[in-house]
Amino acid sequence: METLMEYARNNTCPDWLRDIESQEGVDVRKILRFIAEGRIVVPRNLLREDEFKVRAIGKMMSTKVNVNIGTSADYVNLEEEIEKAVIAQKYGADAIMDLSSGGDLDYIRKKIMEVVRVPFGTVPIYQLAREKDIADADEDDFFRVVEKHAKDGVDFMTIHAGVNWMSIERLEKSNRLLGVVSRGGSLTIAWMKHTGEENPYYKNFDYLLEIMREYDVTISLGDAFRPGCIHDASDRVKLTEFIVLGELVEEARRAGVQAMVEGPGHVPIDEIETSVKAMKHATNDAPLYLLGPLVTDIAAGYDHIAGAIGSAIAGMHGADFICYVTPAEHLALPSVEDVKEGVIASKIAAHAIDLVKEGQRERARELDYQMSVARKKLDWESQFRLSIDPEKARMIHSRRKSKGETCSMCGDLCAIKTINEVLQRKV
Repeated sequence: METLMEYARNNTCPDWLRDIESQEGVDVRKILRFIAEGRIVVPRNLLREDEFKVRAIGKMMSTKVNVNIGTSADYVNLEEEIEKAVIAQKYGADAIMDLSSGGDLDYIRKKIMEVVRVPFGTVPIYQLAREKDIADADEDDFFRVVEKHAKDGVDFMTIHAGVNWMSIERLEKSNRLLGVVSRGGSLTIAWMKHTGEENPYYKNFDYLLEIMREYDVTISLGDAFRPGCIHDASDRVKLTEFIVLGELVEEARRAGVQAMVEGPGHVPIDEIETSVKAMKHATNDAPLYLLGPLVTDIAAGYDHIAGAIGSAIAGMHGADFICYVTPAEHLALPSVEDVKEGVIASKIAAHAIDLVKEGQRERARELDYQMSVARKKLDWESQFRLSIDPEKARMIHSRRKSKGETCSMCGDLCAIKTINEVLQRKV
């Protein structure tokens, strides 16, 4: 059976793909061309049912937001993770990833997927590391968990295929402060150092692509060497991985498998443009999926803000897919409220990106124009409706209500009210 990329190369458009045209306001022929070239991915497992909400990520598409949820070994509460998935989608998540590492992972994944209607992703090596000591795994185990997740209907998977002995050598020669902060990357390196063998996902990348192709799963090439602090940003270790991931993207495209690339991490503001453009160039404009980047290391409790700042700048220079950051980053497993705050911060960044993004600028600016008209009219209901979080906007407005039609900040000295009256007054 053909993959979506192969359909696109044959100029064939599946009926379900036409939803993207109306969602994005971009002609479907252009979308097909970019899918065929690998500049747009539409993560959708062949086993997906009709109620699935397709999302396109990449060139000219609106900026998408991913939400990570999942249990940990220290805290297993499936009901709470399900609630997080529901809340994330309510506030605009375009994709959900289950990063569970505690409890019955097969059951947890199945139950979360039951409430997820957007693209669903996983990191299979987490399950491998829970089923047995990573040092005791063999190469077949690495691919067994990937195939299991594909058969379960997972739409995209993070695979740290860019880790190899060359990149480890660069790491060992570097002056990195935090080394490797990627869980999947650290597990892969631990296995390699214990066994002395090459990373199975790099060594047998063609076999990995066969599995992905069979279920039309999108591969998200993980950034094992993303900088975990400002000190480590933009170093040779990360740049080495850029090059390897670019080579793997080309292999995936030749195999008809959709591929996107993950990126840093912690990056100071003045290095974000260089980082994004380097990744885009090295991967021949593959869709870029970023965690943040976080623009400072000292925002504990407010990392969702640090991440949103970095995302907005990165998106202005070409990032396509934002992985949200919550206030709990670096501190604890996020709560339901943390998830909500993280989603909203990232949605604000995504909209800010779309205000300047080719293909989305006019549609995004129309929303801001409507909000401005509502503010001019002091039309509070329209302002609430147009807000990213209408509930909070309404709550804040009502907790200190003005005696008149204005808000309680300026009251009857409201500039908009005053100028409206002055301009309407007949001389």
